[in-house]
Amino acid sequence: MTPLQRELERLLPPQDRLLDPADCWAYGADNSRLHAPPDAVAFVTDERMAVELVRLCRKLRSPLVVRGRGTGTTGAVVPVAGGLVISMERMNRIVEIDPDNRWLVAQPGATNTEVQEAAGEYGFFWPPDPTSSAYCTIGGNLACNAAGPRAVKYGTPRDNTLGLAAVAGTGDPLRTGVYTTKGVVGYDLTRLLIGSEGTLALLTEATLRLTPLPETRQLMQAVYTSMTAAAAAVARIMAQPVTPCALEFMDAGAIGMIRGYADTELPEEAGALLMIEVDGSQAQIGLAADAVRRAAGGSGCLGIEVATTTGDAERLWRTRKALSPALRNVAPKKINEDVVVPVSRIPALIDGLQDLSRRHGITIVNFGHAGNGNIHVNLLVDPEDPAQMRSAEACLDGVFALVLELRGTLSGEHGIGLVKKAFVRRELDPVALELMRGLQRVFDPDGIMNPGKSLPDAAAT
Repeated sequence: MTPLQRELERLLPPQDRLLDPADCWAYGADNSRLHAPPDAVAFVTDERMAVELVRLCRKLRSPLVVRGRGTGTTGAVVPVAGGLVISMERMNRIVEIDPDNRWLVAQPGATNTEVQEAAGEYGFFWPPDPTSSAYCTIGGNLACNAAGPRAVKYGTPRDNTLGLAAVAGTGDPLRTGVYTTKGVVGYDLTRLLIGSEGTLALLTEATLRLTPLPETRQLMQAVYTSMTAAAAAVARIMAQPVTPCALEFMDAGAIGMIRGYADTELPEEAGALLMIEVDGSQAQIGLAADAVRRAAGGSGCLGIEVATTTGDAERLWRTRKALSPALRNVAPKKINEDVVVPVSRIPALIDGLQDLSRRHGITIVNFGHAGNGNIHVNLLVDPEDPAQMRSAEACLDGVFALVLELRGTLSGEHGIGLVKKAFVRRELDPVALELMRGLQRVFDPDGIMNPGKSLPDAAAT
């Protein structure tokens, strides 16, 4: 038994710890399919326990990885250095709801859906809505700033979180932020911790800013001859006063894959598709939808269908929802990246991706959040084929080079974790990177917090 295991046996009751390798095995992976076994797992139930465990890991110089439900796709919670995995799944209470001041306080293990349901009872919602909302935790959403489709109108977790309670890698508890919508006292540690992937601190509570639920929504589906025409429509939509609450796209490759998976009658010449949703008051929704529909039309538009009933809306969304099962059927172990480029450069990105696909012999399917240029680039590969994986690695290198050339960023909401760490140096300014490392040393002087993730190693060249 290791010193860490002996201390955990002394410190925690049996129901709050796992020490047997077989029991710990499942906590060594996330949705990236990467895996590394931890030495032990602890189930945190309150801040006091979190503080004790961080201090124990610091004393023993043991790596510490904080985990929600493991829905991430970048290996961010894979314990590559062993050590302790702290699971937050039992620290899942909705602590407080203050509808008058539009905030909700939640523990990090609460799922996104649980927060939405609690807020919804008072007529509010929390804008971030990742696809995995039924399973992903608030702590995980905050760890990688995961937003989802509504970010185009309502922003990301950084825009919708007022404050945090956390435990730094020093073992010291701290609180950040405010309970007001304005506040400029001190540095903004709340936004710093959000997106830091557990490399600075362990989150124990979040004060989330709520937004009133809209009275109604209207969905429309627009089909275009090409991605260039669709991107021009996106630029027009985002330039007029009415901001849609969702603006999703699929390219020609994605459209081709859903044929046969959904009751859709998309024209054969369809080269791109936009799913556009507008929300607001009953009195104004018609005018808002008309404005967006006019902007969505124009050169290259093959047609726009507006959902006039709930059944129509469900049918149109099935077109988009059919893509995931289609991709799983064709390439269950695909590589999925979530790059972001300025909206006007989406056509250049798609053209460049098609060229990379041809050059490397890798099928690439693209879809995502068009309103903010967040594109999910899917490389359809078989990891059991070494030659294909070598081609995929070269292709992925080209994808990231193209994104940065277009003044984009390597990740919009999936985070860096392990899978993108080697490419981070290409995007970050060297001085900024050193300042980030300095901040990391302040929060985590012994390097125990999720080691090997997010930032490239200082010794790397």
